[in-house]
Amino acid sequence: MTGSHEHDYQRRVEEATGEFLPGTSIEIFSDGRGESPPAYALFDFDGTLSLVREGWVDVMVPMMVEILQQAPTAESADELAAICREFVDELTGKQTIYQMMRLAEEVRQRGGRAAEPLEYKRLYHERLMERIEGRRDRLRSGEAEVESMLVPGALEMLQGLADRGVSLYLASGTDEAYVREEAELLKIDRFFGPHIYGAVDDFRSFSKQMVIERLLDHNEVDASRLVGFGDGYVEIDNVKTSGGLAVGVATDESARNGRTDAWKRDRLVGVGADVIVPDFGETAALLNWMWDE
Repeated sequence: MTGSHEHDYQRRVEEATGEFLPGTSIEIFSDGRGESPPAYALFDFDGTLSLVREGWVDVMVPMMVEILQQAPTAESADELAAICREFVDELTGKQTIYQMMRLAEEVRQRGGRAAEPLEYKRLYHERLMERIEGRRDRLRSGEAEVESMLVPGALEMLQGLADRGVSLYLASGTDEAYVREEAELLKIDRFFGPHIYGAVDDFRSFSKQMVIERLLDHNEVDASRLVGFGDGYVEIDNVKTSGGLAVGVATDESARNGRTDAWKRDRLVGVGADVIVPDFGETAALLNWMWDE
């Protein structure tokens, strides 16, 4: 299988001007629709559907700064935070292990003795769980409404696609065990059935590109029948280069205000997103466009 590994962000579209569907916040950059409507849909998880892990960067970067400060030639905390934020942003969308591999490289560059990337990843997960366990508990107990921890309109989009006979797949850079658990807590696992995929310790045995290739090969379907939704560059790049329709989801995760996050938008447009939406609040209009209705 070729092209199965995740590549670093490479901007392919320098400048692009989209056109809004009349009366909506749906921005069309290119008409990537095939002759027939989608039969398969691939979704990213965190930031595209789930907001359970919103704020994860505020856990990862401080942890990395702490680790780098222990190296013999470390910069100031502020300088390290800026460095870490830059490469964390650069690698967002890939499996978490890639950010930890970069952390290990940064430790060695400063004369430190780096731990294994998996060890850094487990430490990060421990700290992230401390931050989000309350959210997960509120979902388990029913104290929190599911919709409060989903990208606005996500349920309507999933249901709308399912009602049109589209087969749904979920692929995440987060560990598969967590993805399955949190999809169940959010009550969206039912839309995907067995087709929920996430990172594993042997990172070479999983990538979003692999999921796409297996989906197309197993179902013997042309890529023009695939639509992909994501807020990370990896899935948008993979779907677009495979020949599918790529919908970038540029949600302001903390505000959930229906406005487009400018940084996400620019990043997703840069790898060739056909469409940018701020969330799924205008599901009916997007589905009507996708089905040319």
